[in-house]
Amino acid sequence: MSASRKLRPATQLVQGGINRSGYGETSEAIFLTQGFVYASSEAAEARFKGEEEGFIYSRYANPTNDMFEKRMCLMEGAEDARATASGMAAISAALLCQVRAGDHVVAARALFGSCRWVVEKLMPQYGVESTLVDGRDMSAWERAIRPNTKVFFLESPTNPTLEVIDIAAVSALARQIGARVVVDNVFATPLLQKPLELGADIVAYSATKHIDGQGRCLGGVVLSSKDWINEYLHDYFRHTGPSLSPFNAWTLLKGLETLPLRVRQQSESARVIADHLADNPKVARVIYPGRPDHPQADICARQMKGGSTMIAIEFKGGKDAAFRFQDALEVIRISNNLGDAKSLITHPATTTHKNLSEEARLELGITQGVVRLSVGLEDVEDLIDDVDIALSKVA
Repeated sequence: MSASRKLRPATQLVQGGINRSGYGETSEAIFLTQGFVYASSEAAEARFKGEEEGFIYSRYANPTNDMFEKRMCLMEGAEDARATASGMAAISAALLCQVRAGDHVVAARALFGSCRWVVEKLMPQYGVESTLVDGRDMSAWERAIRPNTKVFFLESPTNPTLEVIDIAAVSALARQIGARVVVDNVFATPLLQKPLELGADIVAYSATKHIDGQGRCLGGVVLSSKDWINEYLHDYFRHTGPSLSPFNAWTLLKGLETLPLRVRQQSESARVIADHLADNPKVARVIYPGRPDHPQADICARQMKGGSTMIAIEFKGGKDAAFRFQDALEVIRISNNLGDAKSLITHPATTTHKNLSEEARLELGITQGVVRLSVGLEDVEDLIDDVDIALSKVA
């Protein structure tokens, strides 16, 4: 295929980055090997010096992982990437590789619980200061800036209440002070939002979610420019070893092939379910980025190509109502995972965000009545029936 030919996203996710062996296999090969052999001592020396292309050790790079990274780069519009063992390995690497004692990080306060732990607890142990802000408020980002601010970190839409942050505005502010922007783009996927095009410097994913999309394996990926990865991430990645298993990389390659089909259908079903729930008298609020009543609907329209597969629902009856609803579901199952082909639901206050204080949860809008619904590939009418039956059990 001509190197100059520009392929569309769905084709890139099937064909991109393929590196066939001499056997000419149709599906990508799984290179389950730890190391590689060299034709001579001189060849080994040249490989380690970087004078000869090739693989050295699967902790650094592997042919199957390389195909996954290249395919993700094509989809994201990034120059380079490193695949990691999990989403949190990707987030940790993206942040820690570029800061040192005495630096300062500003992060949006609406973060997944483990991400917030890295910012609030882990980095200060190594002398990196951090400040949490309301990511929706640009003046809060400005007020948090210090002379030693090096990184802005955010997720958008946020977990679990689906706040949407103006990535372009945050990125423009970061450029003014010479800071870099890291975006966790897991809820939107690279199909619905492209942070690099909006001005961000680094994008991280839990590939465990939509990229695999079928509950099979863990994985993560960090994407950015070649210069940033060579200067900051490469050595960190090489020496600390958060590398992805080649088998998992192969599984994720298979997931990417169907990503557009899954995300399109799941997002459409999520929109239908959100609209169905919006006027129910037992529901205090429904938050979905594709609805006109979303608090940041103007930003959603500007930076997202769709509403995502996720819905946040708050019940008027608090925890009791939320638990009754979840326990009455039969098609939708209780699980803290998301982005799966199966519809999954969780109660963030007692699961993913349980380690936050009650004050911090309320600050983020995570009341005891909030549940997070990840919409899958089941028939949407069956999902609506399941939701309605469960709602009948809620006082």
